[in-house]
Amino acid sequence: MPSRWTPERIHQRRWFTLIAICIAVTITSIDNTIMNVGLPSIVRGVGASQAQLQWLIDSYTIVFACLLLTMGAIGDKWGRHHTMMIGLVVFGGFSAVASQADSADSLIICRGLMGIGGALILPATLAILSNTFEGKERSKAIGIWAAVAGIGVAAGPLFGGFLLDHFWWGSIFLINVPICIVAVVMGWFLIPPSKSAEVGHRLDPMGAILSIVALVGLLYGIIEIPEKGWSSPEVLFAVGSGIVFLALFTWWEMRSDHPMLDLNFFRNSRFSAASMTITINYFVMFGSTFLIVQYFQFILGYSPLKAGVMTAPVAVGLMVMSPQSHKLVARWGTTRVVIVGLVVCAGVMVCYGIESIISSDIGGIVVRAIFGAGLALAATPATESIMGALPRDRAGVGSAVNDTTRQIGGALGVAVIGSLFAWRYHASLSDLSGLPADAADAAQNSIGKAIQVAETLPSDQAALLLDNAKQAYVSGMRVGVWTCAVILIGAALLTAKFLPSTPGTPDDDEKLVMLRSKRFRLMTAFSDSQHAASGVTFGHRNSRGNHGKARNDRNDEGQPWPT
Repeated sequence: MPSRWTPERIHQRRWFTLIAICIAVTITSIDNTIMNVGLPSIVRGVGASQAQLQWLIDSYTIVFACLLLTMGAIGDKWGRHHTMMIGLVVFGGFSAVASQADSADSLIICRGLMGIGGALILPATLAILSNTFEGKERSKAIGIWAAVAGIGVAAGPLFGGFLLDHFWWGSIFLINVPICIVAVVMGWFLIPPSKSAEVGHRLDPMGAILSIVALVGLLYGIIEIPEKGWSSPEVLFAVGSGIVFLALFTWWEMRSDHPMLDLNFFRNSRFSAASMTITINYFVMFGSTFLIVQYFQFILGYSPLKAGVMTAPVAVGLMVMSPQSHKLVARWGTTRVVIVGLVVCAGVMVCYGIESIISSDIGGIVVRAIFGAGLALAATPATESIMGALPRDRAGVGSAVNDTTRQIGGALGVAVIGSLFAWRYHASLSDLSGLPADAADAAQNSIGKAIQVAETLPSDQAALLLDNAKQAYVSGMRVGVWTCAVILIGAALLTAKFLPSTPGTPDDDEKLVMLRSKRFRLMTAFSDSQHAASGVTFGHRNSRGNHGKARNDRNDEGQPWPT
């Protein structure tokens, strides 16, 4: 460790470290959602087809999700600080190239390469955070980290709408460059080195390859279902290949003496249940946002900027509730807080399907703010559960699992909810036989195509087409968001059964408060500055802690770490 990064210095600068980490994580969380409001402008700018628009979103998500586990393991071995800095350079560089692209295909390639940068950045951020903070401060820091990540997702359409109202389509990519530069400079001075204590820990290239192939196959098949259907040979082959390689990955990891992902972690009900919660949370958020942002622009006629502004209450709810969630967990326990968050989100999804509420400015703002609060109540304690259920020196892999569940959940949400929407949209269209064949085909293709074609038709035919297409869109959206509500209720039931709860603490029970504080301290490997003389160093777990007692030999449930 460089001499300038002493334990005392790390402890003194920990909140500045958190600021630098939050700036870095904003890049990855904001990117995909900022694309949603930019797709119509990209169509006009580079003539992208419908399939190319889909891949502009999915090329980033697939590469990002497939590399998260691998990059988390690399960060554990060679240093999370270094992988994060390299990722920022890659992300910013290809964002600059993407802003000047002259074709949809070159833009898709840049998006995929940006996914490599994102996969280098995100696992490192939470792993560094988990090694910088300890005890209750770590819970608070994770809450802030989760709030920033969620705010980036919710604020993407807002920033995108503002840029597109004032600049050309490439500005939604170029904006990444100064943010990356600021993050690199702050990271260089404010983020300490961090790596796994297992200096000789070997990488698992075979596990990495198998996981990438499995995720590519599964995600590609799921993404193509809305367009090609379950019976498509291409979809069946992709999904089948993904399942086969997923089985091979499981078999290899169980036999390997140096697995990339120790599957024994999933024997811990806290880890597996929390991962399920995160996956469903992002499934719902991405799937519902995919429909709502289009609803604002295509059905209500909002500009990109207004559509972005109308999503901002979600960010407000996340920002307010995420840093406070650890206090609720301390009082009521993890399980109860997560269940409340899931049920609140389910209620909001029901409201999303009631047009009189979601089309109202006041009603829509209120339910979206409540949605953000519900997301924070479910996701923040679940993230803490994932990180608290793992050994400290495997924080990079734990962070990568957490991030992978988010991305996979988001990809599944867009694909599955989008597929259900498309099915209902097509089924709800009225008889269009009175329209020209190309106009009817456009209406069947998408609401966006229907609106474009309607501009070229006589007024009576245009009114018929628009009325049918908009009613079909609302019907399809209602099926999609109400399906999200059912899934969330199911997740709440599973959480009640399988997610162990950190017990709540009565305000007047000082003894329990002290015991709980001690348990939080045992979760962490890095002692604060007053214990520096004991030999504990950042990112390296010492087997002896306070007063010579063994520490970090048990997880938050009081059980030995899986071996």
